[in-house]
Amino acid sequence: MPGKPILAIIGGTGTSEMEGFVEERRTEISTPWGSPSAPLRWGHLFGTRIVFLARHGDRHALAPHQVNYRANLWAIDSAGARSVVALAAVGGITSAMEPGSVVVPDQLIDYTYGRAQTFSDGEGGKDPVRHVDFTDPYDEGIRNWLIAGARRADLPRIERATYGVTQGPRLETRQEIRRMEQDGCDIVGMTSMPEAALARELGLSYACCALVSNWAAGKGIRPIHDELEESLRQALARTRLILEAALTTPLPERP
Repeated sequence: MPGKPILAIIGGTGTSEMEGFVEERRTEISTPWGSPSAPLRWGHLFGTRIVFLARHGDRHALAPHQVNYRANLWAIDSAGARSVVALAAVGGITSAMEPGSVVVPDQLIDYTYGRAQTFSDGEGGKDPVRHVDFTDPYDEGIRNWLIAGARRADLPRIERATYGVTQGPRLETRQEIRRMEQDGCDIVGMTSMPEAALARELGLSYACCALVSNWAAGKGIRPIHDELEESLRQALARTRLILEAALTTPLPERP
């Protein structure tokens, strides 16, 4: 439909202001699940029409467990975008996940609790239960589109990783990170679930572009917060170049 965005970007910690994004308008959207984290921001990114949503709100006031993920994804779906790139600041667990890296994960492990995980839990069981196939939680087409952008930009990237999703907002203990590494996690963050599962229920093509802002607990030499700002700035600059290069080619068609 003319005027509809072809891509939605969900911005996480440190990514609420995307360099290169030309904003045209903002809209408040009402959903059956309440209000989204922030108004939808419509505009262009490197010449491509997109819609942007700040996951934690415009003032970054919503902790990960407080985000209304259902309202956010419902609003994006209502806006007409069919593909979603979710930006997320994460900690590096395994040795390749150095601060400043950009990671396009292909798997996740969910350690969260108490979050609304589905649209299929209507009052009195009125909504039919949907058992979506979640074998591969991130859309391979959008993943490959991001990876191809990184290659064209000649930037380092990590093309496969397992994202461990924790409850937050506190960071993890040293032993929790050890357990997560034993479970197979490469990076740790707080927002990819239930975001990815809700996107799957709506039929949205969803992928995560994870920005490694620090070593996870017990993995680095410096205190965690000492490296956050510098590493996140480096990862954001790389992400901007990846998106700029990726947007020179069409988004993959949905199957």
